[in-house]
Amino acid sequence: MHFVTGGACNGKAKWVKEQLWRSEDSLWISAFKGDDLDQAFAPLTVVEGVETYIRNETLHSGLQAAENWKALVLEWKAWETSQADRKLVLIGSDISKGIVPIKEEDRLWRDSTGWVYQHIIQHADQADLIWYGIPSTLKTQ
Repeated sequence: MHFVTGGACNGKAKWVKEQLWRSEDSLWISAFKGDDLDQAFAPLTVVEGVETYIRNETLHSGLQAAENWKALVLEWKAWETSQADRKLVLIGSDISKGIVPIKEEDRLWRDSTGWVYQHIIQHADQADLIWYGIPSTLKTQ
């Protein structure tokens, strides 16, 4: 599993397309296009907008959202490691910087996203930070 994070509109998707994407046997799932996560993955699957999917789950499930997502990450990791040709790339914006949100549901979303990202990093084989188009490796195995 490969996690790519960074600020909003900082070039994460562009970097993934340039460095990792291939057109054959691939699937790009985007929260920004309203794509459903519940679909069969291709050997290379990219999930873009993880923070938006987490927000939707948080609005629906509250505090349980982070636990649901942690379980989903483990399912995805098991899927990926079950066959050598499988690769999952998760793209999520860093929403942890800046002013603490006033609304309780926004604070819960920010906190849940942080907890889930920690879990993703823990289980990822590689993690990269893209900041203004410049990549920095956070983790590699």
